[in-house]
Amino acid sequence: MTLEPVRPIELAEIREARRRIADTIVRTPLVRLELGDGYPDIRLKLENLQPINAYKLRGAANAVALLDDADRRRGVWTISAGNAGQGVAYAARKAGVPCMVVVIETAPASKIERMKALGAKLIPVPYAVAWKALEERSFPGAEGTFVHPFDDHHFIAGHATMGLEILEDAPDTSAVIASIGGGGLITGVGSAVKALKPEVRIWGAEPETAAPAALSFAMGSPQAFKDWKASFVDGAGGHSVFPRMWQRMKPVVDGMIVVSLEETKRAMRLMAEKARVISEGAGALPLAAALTGKAGHGPIVAIVSGGNIDMKAFCELIGSATA
Repeated sequence: MTLEPVRPIELAEIREARRRIADTIVRTPLVRLELGDGYPDIRLKLENLQPINAYKLRGAANAVALLDDADRRRGVWTISAGNAGQGVAYAARKAGVPCMVVVIETAPASKIERMKALGAKLIPVPYAVAWKALEERSFPGAEGTFVHPFDDHHFIAGHATMGLEILEDAPDTSAVIASIGGGGLITGVGSAVKALKPEVRIWGAEPETAAPAALSFAMGSPQAFKDWKASFVDGAGGHSVFPRMWQRMKPVVDGMIVVSLEETKRAMRLMAEKARVISEGAGALPLAAALTGKAGHGPIVAIVSGGNIDMKAFCELIGSATA
């Protein structure tokens, strides 16, 4: 398969994507997290308030809208731990296009049920099988046009629309922190922010159990994370950084912050207590990273990328978080 060469996401493309997806997505609020003296100035970009409770709808809506008629007739399929699957399924249903998702079998029940409700046909597989399929861009039995959940120019341009909103709502932003799974979110937001305000620092956040991007930035080349472990942070932290995503990320990302699972749980609890925000693990990584102080005193925008978590699991996690 010959892939389109990696190229920068241009500001004009991001603005076009914004117009294209305006009727599908929500312009999400940016709210200050009131923590008191001694803490960084942190604002939360609440992508958990999208119709699918996750940011992936931005990229999916743009990618599906740009499919030609022949590709639409074939239907679409993607690979997902849940949020990209919901995004593609939602956008496909709105466009009247059939959808199939190769889904990681350990995905939360809430994500699986939502994909089914959106009309997607699901093929459950282990995480390692899904990651291999992402690299190969194929899976036996998957039919239609493949929409890659992160290594796709149009997908990333859709995510980049978030960067426009952040700088409009908080022009004094000094840093933005985004979780990294495949790298599409941080590439998109970083592309928009750096085009408009190159002095703003863009930080990635990963869990200690799965931090290939931090390893890649330390080594100066795309790396695999050999000690990868599954955790409740199912929407971030991949097995490796794909070489194409390394090409995309490196020009627009300033550095990485790795946080512990305990710090992530505390961030989930803090958002629930202080802002009444329900976040999944990946959505809490940026706040956990901001609280380390490594991104400075702020104003820091922490992107709450999603809130798709089973309520029982959420209560258990924040209940077990140390104060």
